[in-house]
Amino acid sequence: MIVEPGIEEYLSNFQKSREPVLVEMEARAAEEDFPIIGPLVGRLCKQVAMGIKARDIFEMGSGFGYSTYWFAQAVGEGGRVVHTDGDAKKSAEARGYLKKAGLDKRVLFEVGDAVALLKTYPGPFDVVFIDIDKHGYPEALELARSRVRVGGYIITDNTLWSGKVTQPATKQNADTKGVVKYNQAAFGAADLLTTLVPMRDGVTLSLKIGADAKRKR
Repeated sequence: MIVEPGIEEYLSNFQKSREPVLVEMEARAAEEDFPIIGPLVGRLCKQVAMGIKARDIFEMGSGFGYSTYWFAQAVGEGGRVVHTDGDAKKSAEARGYLKKAGLDKRVLFEVGDAVALLKTYPGPFDVVFIDIDKHGYPEALELARSRVRVGGYIITDNTLWSGKVTQPATKQNADTKGVVKYNQAAFGAADLLTTLVPMRDGVTLSLKIGADAKRKR
């Protein structure tokens, strides 16, 4: 993580998960060294989604459902979160966790490539969350921009990529280059107002404002 460990620990003391299913999922992630957004970023995602009264969210890369849990809480009853993962087993595990939490009826589970799946959904969504293989971030952003409503958000995890984004281009691998290009495109997009929050491994929040709004600022 990029954040100074003492600050990370201080923040974590305020944001420890208390819901039993979240605690179970966090323990599993720690045991298996499986990447999840964690409670700090989870709370931020939930807060952003609730702040715009999000009811329809598409996740690009959902794993065993940790981020889905936070978004499912945010959309409320009758809302929808589209969970995507290329592994049918992970999708089934996510369904199990969300059912145990009483949130499964708010989630549509899709198995397959997240980019290909999003192409089948016209939107507009209130939030598109991106957490796929990092070399795919630039394509995911372009697709998300056409699927999120004005006033909605694109939220993307791992956008500091353990500091690798600061490496010289000659030392960057495909994933690092993907994150670098993503950040450049997100900050340069005329229809997005973007902020990179240096929390954990970096979270980029892009508000869809429309091209005209940015030119007038």
